[in-house]
Amino acid sequence: RRGYSSAGAAEYLHRSIVPTMHYQKSLPRLPVPKLEDTIRRYLNAQRPLLSDDQFRKTEELAHHFEKGIGRELHEQLVSQDNQNKHTSYITGPWFDMYLKSREPVVLNFNAFMSFNPDPKSEYNDQLIRATNMTFSALRFMKTFRAGYLEPEVFHLNPEKSDTEMFKKIIRFVPSSLSWYGAYMVNAYPLDMSQYFRLFNSTRLPKLNKDELYTDEKAKHLLVLRNGNFYVFDVIDRDGNILKPSEIQAHLKYILSDNSPAPAFPLGYLSSENRDTWASLRKNLLDNGNEEALQKVDSAVFCLSLDDFPVKDFVHLSHTMLHGDGANRWYDKSFNLIITKDGTAGINFEHSWGDGVAVLRFQNEVFKDSTKAPAISPENQPASVDSSRAVQKLDFKLSDALKAGVTKAKQKFDTAVESLSLNMTQFHEGGKDLLKQKKVSPDAVAQLAFQMAFFRQYNQTVATYESCSTAAFKHGRTETIRPASIHTKKCSEAFVRELSKHSTEELQKLIVECSKYHGRLTKEAAMGQGFDRHLFGLRCLALSRGITLPDFYQDQAYARLNHNIISTSTLLSPAVQLGGFGPVVSDGFGVGYQVHDEWIGCNVSSYPTRNGKEFLQSIYKSLEDIFNVLKGKKINS
Repeated sequence: RRGYSSAGAAEYLHRSIVPTMHYQKSLPRLPVPKLEDTIRRYLNAQRPLLSDDQFRKTEELAHHFEKGIGRELHEQLVSQDNQNKHTSYITGPWFDMYLKSREPVVLNFNAFMSFNPDPKSEYNDQLIRATNMTFSALRFMKTFRAGYLEPEVFHLNPEKSDTEMFKKIIRFVPSSLSWYGAYMVNAYPLDMSQYFRLFNSTRLPKLNKDELYTDEKAKHLLVLRNGNFYVFDVIDRDGNILKPSEIQAHLKYILSDNSPAPAFPLGYLSSENRDTWASLRKNLLDNGNEEALQKVDSAVFCLSLDDFPVKDFVHLSHTMLHGDGANRWYDKSFNLIITKDGTAGINFEHSWGDGVAVLRFQNEVFKDSTKAPAISPENQPASVDSSRAVQKLDFKLSDALKAGVTKAKQKFDTAVESLSLNMTQFHEGGKDLLKQKKVSPDAVAQLAFQMAFFRQYNQTVATYESCSTAAFKHGRTETIRPASIHTKKCSEAFVRELSKHSTEELQKLIVECSKYHGRLTKEAAMGQGFDRHLFGLRCLALSRGITLPDFYQDQAYARLNHNIISTSTLLSPAVQLGGFGPVVSDGFGVGYQVHDEWIGCNVSSYPTRNGKEFLQSIYKSLEDIFNVLKGKKINS
């Protein structure tokens, strides 16, 4: 056991009795579902989207696939999975899906989560908050790398499992068995294999398929301000974190540097099409920028300091989701963004990991920087020579590179101008009331989205809800398909046939939706959805050079995977709101949170859809659902 002196205590957030990766070895493996279950679930998801004739055709193709080529592929997938017990069947295909995509990461993949303000208003000063959050982030990194970070565990019965007593016992159970010990007290350890990529990591653009790069030896932080790039060491040669007052001094130096913004800000390149960016990067390397790029790629993380305050929630979302393009490096595993008024958020690249790892990081950083801040507003920066410690990176740009930056900026500006972000807060009830009425809060939110779309466009469309499968070794996500025959029936009753139904009948329809959604959620979390399985079989067929089966060439399959309503939820004391761009050009990106007393929702869209109207329609749907649950009669 390592020594843990009080002097070293400042370097760590905490010291867990149970080592961070104690459960990793014995995590259960992600199951490959039975093919017949997958086909049944697939057809259930298709039913509300298709006419009877369309459905018959799709059903025929699905059963033909299940009995023929699908069965062969499934058996090959299972045998391949059995030969790779160290990972999950989805890991390879999922990394490939992200890394082979040639679309820009900004708006298409990167998501954001913004922090709540520091409860003590004087700590929301940009320099104070940037110093405190940077120091807390470094403490998180050191705690994780030393194996002192509390393992991530989902407790179904915290009185039994989230106790000192249990931890003292479980740490002596060998890693190969520890998961079973936790399982016996209804605790589910979660996969933490993604966490190492939080730091010193970046996505490198390469032709056809990008690469993830990590260099844990690098000790410097990358800071962007006004489109300029700065680096300084935050870890000394003994592995200790730089003193908070020195970090403060260096950040103050950067904030007071009045160098003009570069004429050709390099940040825009990371917002380009991946093949275009890969060629430009090669050009950058050939032009003598290898050392500067190495500094960017290997930096502990990217801190982006913006020179303006945030006006409102819509402005906040635009700032955190894409910003101005010059003051971000979208390829870094994450950018910690802090604006002039101390508003903070994280924009993260999605290929390396999912919301679970980022959210844990945000929770710990928020808690540490607000409860045990490294510096206070009274603290003075250290008297150090920041002009020697801080290096401003200079890039040598040829005419071709300048033209590349200019073009990237034009494309970025066009994309961002076409994006609308809208948000609302519904204050007539939340999780407490829904639980009291014995319906699932998540099911009600999803039902409201279905009802809203039906009211606005008179149809039911492919809908995606992300569900983590981190309860399994190398689990990523599974899809919940919230559009069902139940939500369709309920939407029709509320929108079209209100006068035909009593309040009791409407309540029954809501309960029906809630039960079905609950079942889908449980199945997805247990690795028993259908999307990843079908995706894995499709990737296998392509990798074996087999002609793509008719099942995958069915228009209905393509339509189901054209997710017009893409949704994701998260709830945390650290996070104010989160969001992402639509995943298709005629879609909506819906980030939502069901709080105890209220529901928050923000919607992204492009010009083919009206996000503002959709939000108003969601609000009306929530109002109707809550009124019915309260036993009130509603008016159409």
